[in-house]
Amino acid sequence: MNTLPFLIIETGRPIASLRRLGPFSHWIRVAAGLSARDTAICPVVDDAPLPRHDRYAGVLITGSAAMVTERHPWSERSADWLRAAAADGLPLFGICYGHQLLAHAFGGEVGYNPRGREMGTVPVALKPSAAHDPLFRGLPTQLPAHTTHLQSVLAPPKDATVLAQSALDDCQAFRVGEQVWGVQFHPEFSATMMRGYIQARRNELNREGQCHLELGRSVRPAPQARDVLRRFVRHARQRHL
Repeated sequence: MNTLPFLIIETGRPIASLRRLGPFSHWIRVAAGLSARDTAICPVVDDAPLPRHDRYAGVLITGSAAMVTERHPWSERSADWLRAAAADGLPLFGICYGHQLLAHAFGGEVGYNPRGREMGTVPVALKPSAAHDPLFRGLPTQLPAHTTHLQSVLAPPKDATVLAQSALDDCQAFRVGEQVWGVQFHPEFSATMMRGYIQARRNELNREGQCHLELGRSVRPAPQARDVLRRFVRHARQRHL
Protein backbone atom coordinates (compact mmCIF):
# COMPACT_ATOMS: atom_id res chain seq x y z
CA MET A 1 0.00 0.00 0.00
CA ASN A 2 1.19 3.51 -0.82
CA THR A 3 2.25 5.44 2.26
CA LEU A 4 3.50 8.56 0.54
CA PRO A 5 1.67 11.73 1.63
CA PHE A 6 0.19 14.42 -0.57
CA LEU A 7 1.85 17.82 -0.56
CA ILE A 8 -0.49 20.81 -0.26
CA ILE A 9 1.12 24.03 -1.49
CA GLU A 10 -0.53 26.97 0.28
CA THR A 11 -0.55 30.09 -1.89
CA GLY A 12 -2.94 32.09 0.29
CA ARG A 13 -5.33 32.20 3.24
CA PRO A 14 -9.11 32.27 3.61
CA ILE A 15 -10.93 35.54 4.16
CA ALA A 16 -10.89 36.65 7.80
CA SER A 17 -14.51 35.72 8.48
CA LEU A 18 -13.87 32.07 7.54
CA ARG A 19 -10.49 31.50 9.17
CA ARG A 20 -12.29 29.85 12.08
CA LEU A 21 -12.71 26.90 9.68
CA GLY A 22 -8.96 26.50 9.34
CA PRO A 23 -6.49 27.23 6.52
CA PHE A 24 -7.02 26.31 2.87
CA SER A 25 -4.87 23.23 3.35
CA HIS A 26 -7.38 21.93 5.92
CA TRP A 27 -10.35 22.64 3.63
CA ILE A 28 -8.69 20.75 0.79
CA ARG A 29 -7.51 17.88 2.96
CA VAL A 30 -11.01 17.27 4.35
CA ALA A 31 -12.72 17.64 0.97
CA ALA A 32 -10.21 15.22 -0.58
CA GLY A 33 -10.85 12.61 2.11
CA LEU A 34 -7.27 12.71 3.38
CA SER A 35 -6.16 12.37 7.00
CA ALA A 36 -3.65 14.72 8.61
CA ARG A 37 -0.95 12.03 8.38
CA ASP A 38 -1.70 11.72 4.65
CA THR A 39 -0.63 15.31 3.97
CA ALA A 40 2.31 17.68 4.27
CA ILE A 41 1.86 21.45 4.04
CA CYS A 42 4.19 23.92 2.34
CA PRO A 43 3.13 27.57 2.88
CA VAL A 44 4.96 29.11 -0.06
CA VAL A 45 3.03 32.34 0.54
CA ASP A 46 5.22 32.65 3.66
CA ASP A 47 8.35 31.89 1.58
CA ALA A 48 8.62 28.32 2.86
CA PRO A 49 11.09 26.32 0.76
CA LEU A 50 9.62 23.69 -1.53
CA PRO A 51 10.74 20.11 -0.83
CA ARG A 52 12.02 17.34 -3.08
CA HIS A 53 9.54 16.00 -5.62
CA ASP A 54 9.99 12.32 -4.88
CA ARG A 55 8.57 12.38 -1.36
CA TYR A 56 4.91 12.66 -2.36
CA ALA A 57 2.09 10.78 -4.05
CA GLY A 58 0.79 14.01 -5.57
CA VAL A 59 0.52 17.76 -5.13
CA LEU A 60 -2.48 20.02 -4.50
CA ILE A 61 -2.16 23.81 -4.99
CA THR A 62 -4.56 26.10 -3.15
CA GLY A 63 -6.37 29.26 -4.08
CA SER A 64 -5.18 32.73 -3.08
CA ALA A 65 -6.22 36.36 -2.92
CA ALA A 66 -3.00 37.13 -4.82
CA MET A 67 -2.94 37.39 -8.60
CA VAL A 68 -0.69 35.27 -10.78
CA THR A 69 0.04 38.37 -12.87
CA GLU A 70 1.63 40.02 -9.83
CA ARG A 71 4.56 37.61 -10.30
CA HIS A 72 5.42 37.34 -6.62
CA PRO A 73 8.83 35.69 -6.12
CA TRP A 74 7.25 32.83 -4.15
CA SER A 75 4.77 32.29 -7.00
CA GLU A 76 7.38 32.27 -9.76
CA ARG A 77 9.55 29.95 -7.70
CA SER A 78 6.55 27.65 -7.29
CA ALA A 79 5.90 27.69 -11.05
CA ASP A 80 9.47 26.53 -11.68
CA TRP A 81 9.13 23.78 -9.06
CA LEU A 82 5.82 22.60 -10.55
CA ARG A 83 7.32 22.33 -14.04
CA ALA A 84 10.17 20.22 -12.67
CA ALA A 85 7.77 18.08 -10.63
CA ALA A 86 5.63 17.43 -13.70
CA ALA A 87 8.72 16.47 -15.67
CA ASP A 88 9.40 13.85 -12.99
CA GLY A 89 5.86 12.48 -13.46
CA LEU A 90 4.39 13.79 -10.19
CA PRO A 91 0.57 14.25 -10.36
CA LEU A 92 -0.47 17.89 -9.84
CA PHE A 93 -3.88 19.42 -9.14
CA GLY A 94 -4.34 23.21 -8.97
CA ILE A 95 -7.41 25.00 -7.63
CA CYS A 96 -8.32 28.59 -8.66
CA TYR A 97 -4.97 30.38 -8.15
CA GLY A 98 -3.32 26.97 -8.40
CA HIS A 99 -5.10 26.36 -11.71
CA GLN A 100 -3.89 29.68 -13.07
CA LEU A 101 -0.38 29.12 -11.72
CA LEU A 102 -0.15 25.80 -13.54
CA ALA A 103 -1.37 27.43 -16.74
CA HIS A 104 1.30 30.12 -16.36
CA ALA A 105 3.98 27.54 -15.53
CA PHE A 106 3.26 25.61 -18.73
CA GLY A 107 3.14 28.62 -21.05
CA GLY A 108 -0.51 29.69 -20.94
CA GLU A 109 -1.83 33.22 -20.48
CA VAL A 110 -3.45 34.42 -17.24
CA GLY A 111 -5.16 37.78 -16.75
CA TYR A 112 -8.27 39.61 -15.65
CA ASN A 113 -11.34 38.02 -17.17
CA PRO A 114 -12.86 40.57 -19.59
CA ARG A 115 -16.31 39.21 -18.67
CA GLY A 116 -15.80 40.24 -15.06
CA ARG A 117 -16.04 38.54 -11.70
CA GLU A 118 -17.41 35.00 -11.52
CA MET A 119 -18.90 34.19 -8.15
CA GLY A 120 -21.34 31.76 -6.64
CA THR A 121 -22.54 28.29 -7.54
CA VAL A 122 -22.41 28.20 -11.33
CA PRO A 123 -23.18 25.51 -13.93
CA VAL A 124 -19.99 24.09 -15.38
CA ALA A 125 -20.34 22.38 -18.75
CA LEU A 126 -18.03 19.50 -19.57
CA LYS A 127 -16.51 19.43 -23.04
CA PRO A 128 -16.45 16.24 -25.13
CA SER A 129 -12.79 15.77 -24.15
CA ALA A 130 -13.87 15.23 -20.54
CA ALA A 131 -15.53 11.93 -21.46
CA HIS A 132 -12.08 10.32 -21.67
CA ASP A 133 -10.44 12.10 -18.74
CA PRO A 134 -9.68 10.11 -15.55
CA LEU A 135 -11.11 12.82 -13.28
CA PHE A 136 -14.20 13.81 -15.28
CA ARG A 137 -15.42 10.80 -17.23
CA GLY A 138 -18.84 9.53 -16.23
CA LEU A 139 -19.88 12.82 -14.61
CA PRO A 140 -22.97 14.72 -15.79
CA THR A 141 -22.30 16.93 -18.81
CA GLN A 142 -23.27 19.91 -16.63
CA LEU A 143 -22.57 20.14 -12.93
CA PRO A 144 -22.75 22.84 -10.24
CA ALA A 145 -19.47 24.21 -8.88
CA HIS A 146 -18.46 26.98 -6.49
CA THR A 147 -16.47 29.86 -7.98
CA THR A 148 -14.92 33.14 -6.88
CA HIS A 149 -12.30 34.81 -9.07
CA LEU A 150 -11.39 37.89 -11.08
CA GLN A 151 -8.53 36.44 -13.11
CA SER A 152 -8.81 33.46 -15.45
CA VAL A 153 -6.79 31.33 -17.82
CA LEU A 154 -7.26 33.44 -20.93
CA ALA A 155 -5.23 31.08 -23.12
CA PRO A 156 -4.42 27.55 -21.93
CA PRO A 157 -0.98 26.06 -22.47
CA LYS A 158 -0.58 25.01 -26.11
CA ASP A 159 -0.46 21.31 -25.22
CA ALA A 160 -3.38 21.48 -22.78
CA THR A 161 -6.74 19.77 -23.19
CA VAL A 162 -9.59 22.01 -22.03
CA LEU A 163 -12.12 19.89 -20.15
CA ALA A 164 -14.83 22.29 -18.97
CA GLN A 165 -16.20 25.80 -19.34
CA SER A 166 -18.84 28.10 -17.86
CA ALA A 167 -20.78 31.10 -19.11
CA LEU A 168 -18.05 33.49 -17.92
CA ASP A 169 -14.95 31.32 -18.26
CA ASP A 170 -13.91 29.28 -21.29
CA CYS A 171 -11.35 27.29 -19.27
CA GLN A 172 -12.88 25.98 -16.07
CA ALA A 173 -10.63 22.92 -16.20
CA PHE A 174 -7.68 21.66 -18.23
CA ARG A 175 -5.19 18.82 -18.29
CA VAL A 176 -1.58 18.89 -19.46
CA GLY A 177 -0.16 15.48 -20.32
CA GLU A 178 -1.40 12.61 -18.17
CA GLN A 179 -0.71 13.90 -14.64
CA VAL A 180 -1.42 17.66 -14.44
CA TRP A 181 -4.86 19.21 -13.87
CA GLY A 182 -6.15 22.68 -13.11
CA VAL A 183 -9.70 23.62 -12.09
CA GLN A 184 -10.89 27.20 -11.80
CA PHE A 185 -13.77 26.20 -9.52
CA HIS A 186 -13.39 25.31 -5.83
CA PRO A 187 -14.10 21.62 -5.19
CA GLU A 188 -13.10 22.10 -1.55
CA PHE A 189 -15.80 24.72 -0.84
CA SER A 190 -18.91 23.83 1.10
CA ALA A 191 -22.10 25.84 0.62
CA THR A 192 -21.29 27.63 3.90
CA MET A 193 -17.87 28.67 2.59
CA MET A 194 -19.34 29.87 -0.69
CA ARG A 195 -21.94 31.98 1.09
CA GLY A 196 -19.22 33.39 3.34
CA TYR A 197 -17.22 34.59 0.34
CA ILE A 198 -20.31 36.16 -1.23
CA GLN A 199 -21.10 37.99 2.01
CA ALA A 200 -17.50 39.21 2.31
CA ARG A 201 -17.57 40.55 -1.27
CA ARG A 202 -21.06 42.08 -1.04
CA ASN A 203 -19.93 45.68 -1.54
CA GLU A 204 -17.85 44.85 -4.61
CA LEU A 205 -20.65 42.71 -6.04
CA ASN A 206 -23.21 45.45 -5.57
CA ARG A 207 -20.95 48.02 -7.22
CA GLU A 208 -20.61 45.63 -10.17
CA GLY A 209 -24.38 45.30 -10.50
CA GLN A 210 -24.70 41.86 -8.92
CA CYS A 211 -27.05 41.25 -6.00
CA HIS A 212 -25.20 39.41 -3.25
CA LEU A 213 -28.48 38.33 -1.70
CA GLU A 214 -29.60 36.62 -4.89
CA LEU A 215 -26.18 35.01 -5.31
CA GLY A 216 -26.34 33.75 -1.74
CA ARG A 217 -29.79 32.27 -2.25
CA SER A 218 -28.62 30.46 -5.37
CA VAL A 219 -25.79 28.62 -3.58
CA ARG A 220 -26.33 24.87 -3.46
CA PRO A 221 -24.23 21.77 -2.80
CA ALA A 222 -21.72 20.76 -5.48
CA PRO A 223 -20.90 17.10 -4.82
CA GLN A 224 -19.74 16.24 -8.35
CA ALA A 225 -17.19 19.06 -8.25
CA ARG A 226 -15.85 17.68 -4.97
CA ASP A 227 -15.71 14.23 -6.52
CA VAL A 228 -13.21 15.55 -9.10
CA LEU A 229 -10.81 16.31 -6.25
CA ARG A 230 -11.26 12.85 -4.72
CA ARG A 231 -10.75 11.21 -8.09
CA PHE A 232 -7.40 12.99 -8.35
CA VAL A 233 -6.33 11.49 -5.03
CA ARG A 234 -7.31 8.00 -6.19
CA HIS A 235 -5.58 8.52 -9.54
CA ALA A 236 -2.34 9.68 -7.88
CA ARG A 237 -2.32 6.78 -5.45
CA GLN A 238 -2.74 4.22 -8.23
CA ARG A 239 0.71 5.13 -9.55
CA HIS A 240 2.25 3.44 -6.49
CA LEU A 241 0.14 0.26 -6.36
